[in-house]
Amino acid sequence: MGTLATVTQRTHHTETAGPTVALHVLVYSSDAATRARVISALGTRPHPDLPQLHYTEVATAAVVLEHMDAGGVDLAILDGEAAPTGGLGLAKQLRDELDACPPLLALTGRPDDRWLADWSRADAAVPHPLDPFRLREAVTVLLARD
Repeated sequence: MGTLATVTQRTHHTETAGPTVALHVLVYSSDAATRARVISALGTRPHPDLPQLHYTEVATAAVVLEHMDAGGVDLAILDGEAAPTGGLGLAKQLRDELDACPPLLALTGRPDDRWLADWSRADAAVPHPLDPFRLREAVTVLLARD
């Protein structure tokens, strides 16, 4: 199977008022359940002042690099527990290699791993197990910066 088998795109629509331009959020984890938890926690619009979110689920580091090189990603959520390529090392690589890197949110294995997220130069970190309120707050801050 090619790379198409490793990417799933979900577009969520809502009828609430607000900006109409969707933001593109890349969600990377080798674990489909982790990707589903992130998307479920954030929903279509984590904050009323933000536009809708359009998700691209990615299971491999190679496909993350393809999407990031192509551009158009407004936020990348990278699972530090992904295997064989962890999201923290991937975050560092993206920061080092991309001229225009969107905000990066790292999912760490535990709260004490915040220093690893700092090393990776991720803009924010949320530990496993995912707290939907913490995740929404971090995403809202990162997306509101632009």
